[in-house]
This record gives sequence, structure tokens and C-alpha cells, in this order.
Amino acid sequence: MPIRLFSGARRPFSSLSEQEILALAISSEEDDARIYLAYADQLRTQYPQSAKVFEDMAEVEHTHRNMLIDMHRQRFGERIPLIRREHVRGFYERKPDWLRQNQSLEQIRDEAERMEETAARFYREAVAMTSDAATRKLLGDLAVAEEGHEDVARMLGDRHTPEDVKAEEDETARRQFLLTYVQPGLAGLMDGSVSTLAPIFAAAFATQDTWQTFLIGLSASVGAGISMGFTEAAHDDGKLSGRGSPIRRGLASGIMTALGGLGHALPYLIPHFWTATAIAAVVVFVELWVIAFIQNRYMETPFLRAAFQVVLGGSLVLAAGILIGNG
Repeated sequence: MPIRLFSGARRPFSSLSEQEILALAISSEEDDARIYLAYADQLRTQYPQSAKVFEDMAEVEHTHRNMLIDMHRQRFGERIPLIRREHVRGFYERKPDWLRQNQSLEQIRDEAERMEETAARFYREAVAMTSDAATRKLLGDLAVAEEGHEDVARMLGDRHTPEDVKAEEDETARRQFLLTYVQPGLAGLMDGSVSTLAPIFAAAFATQDTWQTFLIGLSASVGAGISMGFTEAAHDDGKLSGRGSPIRRGLASGIMTALGGLGHALPYLIPHFWTATAIAAVVVFVELWVIAFIQNRYMETPFLRAAFQVVLGGSLVLAAGILIGNG
């Protein structure tokens, strides 16, 4: 066990030889090129212009890698030591492939900027840690190369994604966000907030037992959340409709459905019936106005019309629950 622990430990950067530093730079350039190509493949269908940007950035990484290999061949020969960033303590890290999948366009752009910034920063700090003149020159050249990557990225972006194309891609990303998260989440919130009003308030006025009312509200909210989540995920795989991952849509719908019902069920944890009911009524009022706000903010529904539809519908369901509970 101790051997396994020590064998998995990372080496400090200060312990690397000049050859190992150069080998580390080569492997890092190779990894970043693969990441940029993976981004290009991910974006090619919906954002072809941005995909070209990342293809060109990958080509720049390959060019730098070839320059580093030539330098290694001149100084140390043909055999390059196997050392990667995950072997070195304090070296900048990259996300694994499964954490980069299904990122939004803006997230990919931000990640690419961080990649270039962290690489340049690391090499600048490495120069300060090194006293050997040749090694300092090598690290300094690498730092300049990485800083130049940021300018190259900007130039490539200007060439392939002018403002009109970038605006179009941003609008596509916004539309995808609405289809994948906002629309199913809003449907779930409306269903959870409105459909659970009748059973919760009917149980409250029929029993006037806050604990039993809470249990009924909890079961209704969780049950509705599971039902809505599975329904959203199962009825559309997103391939033809373009609505995105069914798992993400199902989670958005299911979670918001459960939260919508729990909002006015939780007050019944208060033992006093009328206090709990008054708080629950206030929560219902807030929920309905939040739904109206989301419809206006993201779905471009006029606020007064959204408020009228939601508040009227919720009030009718609430009234039905109270009447049934008092019947």
C-alpha cells in the first residue's frame, strides 16, 4: 500500500531536467491540439465557423509541437521521455474528455481562453524558478509562444467569426439553452406549482392536520417530479426536434416540478394550521408570479398576459382544493 501511494505521487517541477521540461512541453502541445480538434468536432454541426477557429488553433499547436520536437532532437536526440502534465505537481491541468462533452459555445470559448492563459502563466512562473541560463531561455521562449497563442486565437476568431456570425451563433446557443433547460423547467414548475395546489389544500382543510398535509404534499410533489422527468426524457430524444439531451431536459423538468410542489408543502411543517396555511398561500402567490416572470423573461410572453393566465389558473385550482377540502 505505501509503495502504491508513493508511486502515484507527482514530481515537483523543480526536479525536472531540461530534457524532461522540453518533453513535458511537447506532450502538453499535443494534448491541447487534440482538445481543440475535439471542440471543432463538437461544434461543427451547429457552429461551423467556430469549428474552423478551433481547427486552426489545433494546427498552431501542432506547429509549436514540431518546433519543440526539432529542438529536442538537436539537444537530446530522438528519444523523448514520457512525461505528461498529470505527472508534475503544480502543472496546469486539462479537463478529461467526458467533462468537456456537451458544453455550450460560450463555455468552450471561455475554456479555450483559460487554456492559453494558464499555459502562459505556468511558463512565466517556471522561468522565475530556474537558475540555469539555457533552461531559462527555453522556458522564456515557451512563455512567449503561449502568450502569442492568445493573439492567434483572436485573429482566427476575427477571420472565421465576424460579429454577424458570432451574433448568429450566440443566438443559436441561447435558443438551445431555452429548449434544453428553460422550456422543460418552466413546464415542470407550472405543473408542480399548479397541479399540487388542489390535493395539498384539500388535504389541509379536510384534516386540519399539518403533518398529514405535509406528507401528502411531499408525496404529490416527488411523484409529480418523477413522472414529469421520465415523461420529458422518454418522449423526445432530441435528435429530430433539436431540443438537446433528454437526460438534461428530464432533470430540469423533474427537479422544477418537485420544487414547485414542495414550495407550498413545506410550510405545513409548522404545527399551527392557520399559520402554516397563511404562509403556504403567500408562497403560492410568489410561485405564480415567478412563473409569469420567467414566461416574460425567456419566452417573450407579455407580462400582463402571462400573469393573468398563471394567476387565474392557479387561483381556480386553489379554490377547487379549498372547496373540496371543506366539502
